[in-house]
Amino acid sequence: MSTAFTLIDDNEHFIVVNKAQNINFHTEDNQLGIVELVKANLNYSQLYPVHRLDKMTSGLLIFAKTSEIAAQFGQLFNDRLIEKYYLALSDKKPKRKQGLIKGDMTKGRNGSYLLLKSNHNPAITQFFSSSLGDGLRIFLLKPHTGKTHQLRVALKSIAAPIIGDPRYYPNNQKEFGCLHAWCLRFTFNDRDYHFQIDPPWSKISVDNWCSENDHPWLTHWPILK
Repeated sequence: MSTAFTLIDDNEHFIVVNKAQNINFHTEDNQLGIVELVKANLNYSQLYPVHRLDKMTSGLLIFAKTSEIAAQFGQLFNDRLIEKYYLALSDKKPKRKQGLIKGDMTKGRNGSYLLLKSNHNPAITQFFSSSLGDGLRIFLLKPHTGKTHQLRVALKSIAAPIIGDPRYYPNNQKEFGCLHAWCLRFTFNDRDYHFQIDPPWSKISVDNWCSENDHPWLTHWPILK
């Protein structure tokens, strides 16, 4: 099995994997991306990714087995019927400890995205954060949209860039970024699914926090207006 991922579920409709850090989504510079790696290692001639993760981001990814199944997932994502929960670490104190981060996103001259105050087609993220001690803070993130670099930009906008993010925290040189797709929860073909995998960051404080908060959908998320 490839070190790029571990298999979480393989059923008649889709596959779920846990993507490792520092793995591209698509093949680049002759380095196979996660899509091709999953196909090759699991002996599938075709798989259809229904969402994506940045290179620095680890965690849960879904691959549909047919284009029809992929279209069903596309509709679920479009209707915001798939609950996604991410974890991130920062060593900066945020402007606020919880709340809503909402705004349009635009691409700057250097290729990084910026969060605007306008709300024509906004990126929407809810979050809670907790101190882990030793200057670290963990963020529980619930994105309601799926914009490129959304969570990375959201935390940068509240002065808490993600540890190891080469683009939005360039002065923090780490081998990997601390952003992880922790939990997916949805109903597909009248069956309820819940997948959850803890992040690869080896800290007792992170492990303890995950154990104490292992049902993120039960957190008291304010209703979006």
